[in-house]
Amino acid sequence: MAITKVKQGEVIKTALLLGILVSLPKTIYLYNGIMEGNLDFSFTWVTDFLYRYIFFICFSYSVLQLNANIDFDAYKWPTFVKLGVIFIMNVVVLLIGIYLIHALYPIFNGRPLDPRETGFVRFTIINLSIVLYFIARLLRVSTDKQESRIENEQLKQQNLENELSALKNQIDPHFLFNSLNSLSSLVRENDQATQFVNKLSYMYRYILQSGETNLVPIKDELKFLDSYSFLMQTRYRDRIQIEVNIDANLMDCEVPPLALQSLVENSVKHNEISSTNPLTVKVYSSGGSLFVENPIRTRSTMAEGMGTGLYNLKKRYLLLLKKEVLVSTDNDVFKVELPLKPLA
Repeated sequence: MAITKVKQGEVIKTALLLGILVSLPKTIYLYNGIMEGNLDFSFTWVTDFLYRYIFFICFSYSVLQLNANIDFDAYKWPTFVKLGVIFIMNVVVLLIGIYLIHALYPIFNGRPLDPRETGFVRFTIINLSIVLYFIARLLRVSTDKQESRIENEQLKQQNLENELSALKNQIDPHFLFNSLNSLSSLVRENDQATQFVNKLSYMYRYILQSGETNLVPIKDELKFLDSYSFLMQTRYRDRIQIEVNIDANLMDCEVPPLALQSLVENSVKHNEISSTNPLTVKVYSSGGSLFVENPIRTRSTMAEGMGTGLYNLKKRYLLLLKKEVLVSTDNDVFKVELPLKPLA
């Protein structure tokens, strides 16, 4: 997930402030010299001051942008490599800054920089670079915390909306469970019917419980998916196959509740299922991610959506795991990738 940029207004205001602070010693020196009569006020001093001020603003802006708004985390580098790259880039910017302040000075002021000031200017730029790095990190941390607060509020709002929707549409769970138990006793002699009712009861209980947690282990999701698969295969017989092949080492990784089932349901909802065109949905793991894929055989008449589709899954995944659900349709295969957070 790409980082949220630090607002340009914050970067510019910080650069302006640091430009003033760094130029302040030179300003005080010129002011005292003029007031004591040691220096004559001239346009040369004005251009010298403006040159330094504008240069330090531009330099400050560049360093702040480098350390606050470049998403180094997007590159899957080890930590020591990332820190090394950041350090090298800061050194390069510092060396460029030292070179430019000397090279451009004669162009704007008509004379080279006073050799007596060379050491002081370099010392100033080096110290400014260090200060800018820490200010940039503070801006980055502040922006990340603000973004996290916003995401948490969005998640709370979404949970409240889901709970409200559930309250509007939900019948008494005890009534439904009792009814299912009664139905199970009526069809007890029919093993398949009994199993169907038991699977349906388990699914309903799981859906109710999933509203109490944001993430569940993959092994729990697979158990729920197994019940859903049984219902679909009872309905479609040999016209549908749901193949599951997930690495046992990933079973304790967590995903949002109903993630796998919603993707399989999406395949069932949007594809033709017939004896001439049976549907095979594959659920498997590869490279630390889960995949759900099926051949694309678009229905001539679409089933009406139920409000809990791929869009909602993407939104939940982004808020809860800070990762993006990836979708592809290459070679007439609809594939959805769910990146997993490594176990601690």
